[in-house]
Amino acid sequence: MRPYILEQTNWKQVKSQKYKVAILPWGATEPHNYHLPYGTDSLETAKIAAEAAEKAWQKGAKIMVLPTIPLGVQNPGQIELPFCLHTRPSTQKLIFEDIVRAVYNQGIRKLVLMNGHGGNDFKPLIREIQPQFPEMLISLVEWFKMLDLSEYFEEGGDHAGEMETCVIMHYFPKLVLPLDEAGDGKAKQYKLDGFKNKTAWTPRQWNKVSEDTGVGNPKKATAEKGKRYLEDVTTKIGEFFVELAECDLEDMYE
Repeated sequence: MRPYILEQTNWKQVKSQKYKVAILPWGATEPHNYHLPYGTDSLETAKIAAEAAEKAWQKGAKIMVLPTIPLGVQNPGQIELPFCLHTRPSTQKLIFEDIVRAVYNQGIRKLVLMNGHGGNDFKPLIREIQPQFPEMLISLVEWFKMLDLSEYFEEGGDHAGEMETCVIMHYFPKLVLPLDEAGDGKAKQYKLDGFKNKTAWTPRQWNKVSEDTGVGNPKKATAEKGKRYLEDVTTKIGEFFVELAECDLEDMYE
């Protein structure tokens, strides 16, 4: 039993503890190349939240990690793949709003939405919901954007590539197929310069971009790389959890 993981703790623990921060991990359910599980985004985000929470709890931060939401927004050409579970942003808003209201009515005034899926765009959602709960601080952590990945990994990519493969190899080695069974994650680029140089944006047509659903070569991944990266990520997030738990919401600026 871990008192900072809601799914694992109990009423005896909860009723006797004053929790200050709620953490909501949010992932997705979708193919991740041939070698990683469909639940990669949710599995890794839940583990990162738990590990960061443990570090924060050991420093006295009274936080609670809520159950992970495994429903993400997917791209066209991806949602047709078997068991890729696409959730509309409007559906995500309803789910998030209900959770925020629940913990708000129970006295929680600090909430962290921890995103683990690149297709989720939560800033507009937070901006829409925040005014309904003016006494609450809602923040967003996107762990995969926090550090310079080139300092940890040799290959780039943003889906089932080296980084995600290293993370799952460290946390869930039994869920990873041998890397010689993985696709190379080769992805096609847009022909239009405006999309290449980010003058404009449009969702990628996933079935036209990648043959194996991956974007990024996973072949150089190791569990050791994942361990080193995750140690730094969870330490940084854990430090934020401590800082947030201790802060005065009426004195946030200097």
